[in-house]
Amino acid sequence: MGDLTGSTAYRVAPAAPPAVPVRDPLGATWRLLRWGAALARHDALLPREITPLLPAWFRPVAHFVHLFAGKDGRNGRPGQRLGRAFETLGPVAVKLGQVMATRADIFGIEFARDLGRLKDKLPPFPTEQARREVERSIGRPVESLFTDFGDPIGAASLAQAHPAWLADGRKVAVKVLRPGVERRVVKGLDAMRLAAGLVHRLVPLSRRLEPRAFVETVARSMYLELDMRLEAAAASELHDIMEKARADGAHMSAPKVVWDGVGKRVLTLEWATGLPMTDPLAIEQPGMDINALADNVVRAFLVQALDYGTFHADLHEGNLFAYAPAELTAVDFGIIGRLGEGERRYLAEILWGFLTRDYPRIARVHFEAGYVPPHHSVEAFAQALRAVGEPVIGRAASQVSMGRLLGQLFEITALFDMHLRPELILLQKTMVSVEGVARRLNPDHDLWSAAQPVVERWITRELGPKAQIRDGVREILSGARALSRLVQDPPRPETVVIERVRTPVWLAAGVIAATVMAAAALLLSLWSPMVG
Repeated sequence: MGDLTGSTAYRVAPAAPPAVPVRDPLGATWRLLRWGAALARHDALLPREITPLLPAWFRPVAHFVHLFAGKDGRNGRPGQRLGRAFETLGPVAVKLGQVMATRADIFGIEFARDLGRLKDKLPPFPTEQARREVERSIGRPVESLFTDFGDPIGAASLAQAHPAWLADGRKVAVKVLRPGVERRVVKGLDAMRLAAGLVHRLVPLSRRLEPRAFVETVARSMYLELDMRLEAAAASELHDIMEKARADGAHMSAPKVVWDGVGKRVLTLEWATGLPMTDPLAIEQPGMDINALADNVVRAFLVQALDYGTFHADLHEGNLFAYAPAELTAVDFGIIGRLGEGERRYLAEILWGFLTRDYPRIARVHFEAGYVPPHHSVEAFAQALRAVGEPVIGRAASQVSMGRLLGQLFEITALFDMHLRPELILLQKTMVSVEGVARRLNPDHDLWSAAQPVVERWITRELGPKAQIRDGVREILSGARALSRLVQDPPRPETVVIERVRTPVWLAAGVIAATVMAAAALLLSLWSPMVG
């Protein structure tokens, strides 16, 4: 096994985003009070499930808050209730819930999964208003680009989508930001910053989770989503990756970007092929192979993550279209995950290690990658990994979740001071979504069998004998090039100049005279006692 420690990215934790001051304290306070009331109605402010864990003196406060819980506050798990509350609070709260859904290491797997089902469907704004937004953003009349511009087919808290047709007859989807949404986002983030500051100051135990940095992470994500040009770039990148990945059996594609219809507040993509997987008719299309479709969801994600290091990080049914025999089209590119070479190898080695029950190998990968500090024992860590893996080995594939396995892995590694990188959490969250799609297509779907060809191919290509020979040849060539440069441009010998400094005559004479006088004084001092 090679050494993963060559990359300093593992050794140095990314700097936390700098905290931004609250712009409007009074307005933020009012919005925060409204948020608190909404959370109380959904029993998500101080959920009843945590009441027994609270100090005895604080429990009456929790019981008082529970009195305000409405019908929605009496049904469902805490994550489900919090998700419903966020849906009523606008785009910033929805984004906060989506980011929380990526942190199963902090909030727990079930809680994060419940938040991952957040929806932000809202009534659409008028088509005429959307046309004006398009014209302002792309700087030309709608008629100059589209022969027809239809009514909205879906509306969320940030944007809504319209069908349209180009002059060449192609059908496209035009995504338009809601008017004034930027102002709503700024105000919502202000309230979140105020809340994070209060939590940081009043709840010392929360400081380990860095609530203010967490809010700035949400803010940065939202600012990116408010510029459709950036989503267009992500869509274009994933389109190219998916086209290349089809050669490796990844049956997923992404619509092409129509760059003439892209502006800061507008994104135009070719119409997605197939039916949305939220439509029950999608799996009933003639010639559809449900088992192959479930396999392709898993394999397409793994090929993107392992082979290209860039993956669609929001692969739920609402963002997937299907068509026969087992093809997929992905849409909505607001969340993109990225993995470096080390993280890709980490993922492959972890999955392969669990597939082969090689726990010492998984442990060595963690230590080589720098995820676990070297003062811990590799053998003890391998023992902890066995505690995660053995309970699922040999069980029916339909009862084993790769996402849950990774989640348990992340939980147990906390005992070994393992600090997780954000891209690994996003990876785990996406894997949970992917296997959820596959299992809903086929409850008995064997996720490990679907993943094995992709992981095995990557291991063979990157770590097998041919890869070792390839890497050895690369090192030899690199050394040869360095030697060639040394021969062509040898280091020039350094010239050392020794400069003799002449002592001035007057200084030499003065030193000699002073020496003579000192010696004479010494002789006289010695001579007097002897004469006497």
